Amino acid sequence: MRRAIAAALVALAPVFAWPQAEEVAKPDARTEQRLKDLAEELRCLVCQNQTIADSNAPLALDLRNQIRTQIGQGKSDEQIRDYMVERYGDFVLYKPPFKASTLVLWLGPLMLLVAGAGVFWTVVARRRPRMAAPEPQPGRRAQVEALLEGRADDARPKAPASRVK
Repeated sequence: MRRAIAAALVALAPVFAWPQAEEVAKPDARTEQRLKDLAEELRCLVCQNQTIADSNAPLALDLRNQIRTQIGQGKSDEQIRDYMVERYGDFVLYKPPFKASTLVLWLGPLMLLVAGAGVFWTVVARRRPRMAAPEPQPGRRAQVEALLEGRADDARPKAPASRVK
């Protein structure tokens, strides 16, 4: 019984040791507006398809608190953005700048579109000869025309004449 209680306490220790992040008290409306504007420009690193303003992830909450603290320290929006990019890379920006390290982010969709068009063109080009109706053999042309006109007698293949020597 003692082992079970000890195991339960060890398993629950992280819950008590590291409390969940909580929103820092909101100082004033002007600070909150700056925070909201900056948070709309930064990507949640957990969700990746949301801004940190929209995300409820603990990391997004921590990032909002960091921004709020930096605003309280008197840092400009540009300094805060630079800090976030320095710490988390260009990926944290919802609209990353166009430079060598983000070239794939900007040109990747265009390259995929061109590659898809190339594959499509190749597949269509290979199918094109197969789609054309084959020309009938010269001896069979009369038979095909007779079948189309409804003359069944003319359409029967003629037996080759035997040669007697």
